[in-house]
Amino acid sequence: MSGLVFLGSLLGAIGIGIPISFALMLSAVALMLLIGNLDAQILAQRLVNGADSYPLMAIPFFLIAGELMNAGGLSRRIVTMALALVGHLRGGLGYVVIGTGLVMASLSGSAIADTATLAVMLIPLLRNAGYNMDRATGLIASTGIIAPVIPPSVGFIILGVTANISIVGLFMAGIVPGIMMALSLVVAWWFVAKKETAAVQPKLPRRDIPKAIMTAGWALMLPVIILAGLRFGLFTPTEAGVVAAAYALFVGLVVYRELTPRLLYQALLDAGRMTAVIMLLVAASMVTAFMMTITNLPGQLISLLSPFINMPILLMGMIVLAIFIIGMVLDFAPSITILVPILMPLVVAAGIDPVYFGVMFIMTAAIGMITPPVGTVLNTVCGISRVSMGSALKGVWPFLLAQLTLIVLLVLFPALVTVPASWFH
Repeated sequence: MSGLVFLGSLLGAIGIGIPISFALMLSAVALMLLIGNLDAQILAQRLVNGADSYPLMAIPFFLIAGELMNAGGLSRRIVTMALALVGHLRGGLGYVVIGTGLVMASLSGSAIADTATLAVMLIPLLRNAGYNMDRATGLIASTGIIAPVIPPSVGFIILGVTANISIVGLFMAGIVPGIMMALSLVVAWWFVAKKETAAVQPKLPRRDIPKAIMTAGWALMLPVIILAGLRFGLFTPTEAGVVAAAYALFVGLVVYRELTPRLLYQALLDAGRMTAVIMLLVAASMVTAFMMTITNLPGQLISLLSPFINMPILLMGMIVLAIFIIGMVLDFAPSITILVPILMPLVVAAGIDPVYFGVMFIMTAAIGMITPPVGTVLNTVCGISRVSMGSALKGVWPFLLAQLTLIVLLVLFPALVTVPASWFH
C-alpha cells in the first residue's frame, strides 16, 4: 500500500507540473498521512539535515571550477589540442568532440555544463566544415553524458551521500567505465563517419603539435592533481573541489589572464544557480527517504523481488532496465534521489558490490539524458545547434546504441568495473 501511495503522489504531483523537489516533499507528506502521523516539524528537520552534509559541499566547488575553466580559456585550449592531434583524420572533428569531451568530463563533472561548452565551441566548426548536423548534434550530446561518470562527478557525490557509499571509491571506479564510454563512441563514430563528406582539416606540422599540447598543459594538470590527491589521501572530495576551484581561478586570472571581473561574476552566478537546484533536490529526497524507511517501503520491494536475490546478474539487469526507463522521463538528479534509497537495501541483500551498483546507476541514468521525452542534454545541444529534436534523435541513435551495448556488457561482466576499481583504490 505504501508503495502505491508513494508512486501515486509523486507521479501525480510531477504530472500536474509541480517541481520535482516539492513533489518529493509531497510524497513524504502522503506517507505521513498514510501512517497517521503528519508532523511539519519532522519535515523541516529532515529537510535541513538533508542539506547539512560536509561531502555535499564539494558540489558548488566543482561547479564553480567548471564555470571558471570555461570562462578562463582552459576549455578552449583543450579543443585546440584535440584539433592538433586528430583534426586531420577522416571525420576528425568527431574525434575532436569525443577527445575534448573526455578531458572536460574530468574537469567539472556536470553533464549540462560540459555539453553546452562543447556545443558552443564545436558546433560552428562542424557546421562550417560541412558535417551532417543531425549526427553532430547526437555525437556532442552522447559525449556530454560521460561527465557524470568520470571523476569529479556531481552525480557520484549525490549518490555517495544518498546511499552512504564511499565517494572516493565511486570516483576511482568511474575512471575506466568513463573511458569505455568514450571508446564506444569512437567505434560508433568510425562507422558513421564513412558517410561524411565533410572536408578534412589540414594536418598541422609536427613541430606545432607539442606547442598545442603545452598550451593545454595547465588544463590537463587539473584532473591529475585531483585524482592523485584523492588516491593518496592528500585531501577529501570536498577539499578536492576547493583545490579545483582555486586552481581554475589562478589559471584564468594569472596564467591565461582571460578571466575578467564580469566573467568571474557570471561564472559564480551560474554555479550558484545550479547548486541551489541540486541541493534542494538532495534535501527533499532525504525527507522522502526517511519516510520510506518508516513505512518499510524498501523491505516490501525486497520481498517482491526475493526470487531474484540469488541471481545478482539477472537482478542487476532488471535494476538497470528500470533505471533506464525511469531516466527517460525523470532528469538525472531526481532519478538518483528517488530511486537509490529504494534500491540500495535490495542491492545489499543480493550481495552486489555497492560501488559497482553506483557506477552502473550513474551510467544508466546519464544515458537517460539523451533519450526522449525529457532528454535534457540532447535538448541543450538542439537549442545551440538549431536542430529539431526529431532530427537529433535520428542522429543520436548510433551512439545511444553503442552506449547501451556497453551497459549490457558491464551487467554481464561486473569485473570490467570492479577489477579496475581495485587497481585505483
